[in-house]
Amino acid sequence: MRVTKTMFAVLACVFIGVAQGQEKGAIEVKTVAEKEEVLLAEDGTEESKLVPVSTVVPGDEIVYTVTFTNISEETADNVTVVDPIPDQMTYVRGSVFGPGADITFSVDGGATFEAEDDLRVATDNGGERTAQPEDYTHIRWVLRNPLGPGKRGVARFRAVLR
Repeated sequence: MRVTKTMFAVLACVFIGVAQGQEKGAIEVKTVAEKEEVLLAEDGTEESKLVPVSTVVPGDEIVYTVTFTNISEETADNVTVVDPIPDQMTYVRGSVFGPGADITFSVDGGATFEAEDDLRVATDNGGERTAQPEDYTHIRWVLRNPLGPGKRGVARFRAVLR
């Protein structure tokens, strides 16, 4: 079954990441959605490769790769990259990657961010519970070091179509 409406939501994440808080420099952020496919190599071995998403069905796992590049001639300080998790997707716990960055998550549309173990959401009876991956709305990477002119970083996460 081909899911075109949902496909739009999965790809809507492409090129909408945000970089904020840098004191100097301009950061270009791009997010690309891909699927991991296992291909048979000429020698008969299997190899895994990321390929552009063409169709998506519930249960498919999508790999989101976020690249951020300092496109200015000045070093960018205090770089923060925020990327939304598309509405129809559920973050895959433990799949986030971002060398040289402190990574936090949001469950309130990006208003606040916490470490995964500290995320809480309200319950219908007025209490709280530990947030689950399906509650996550955004991921934030805060670079620990400045990003020099022309330098690029990469981050990645996986999410499954509900």
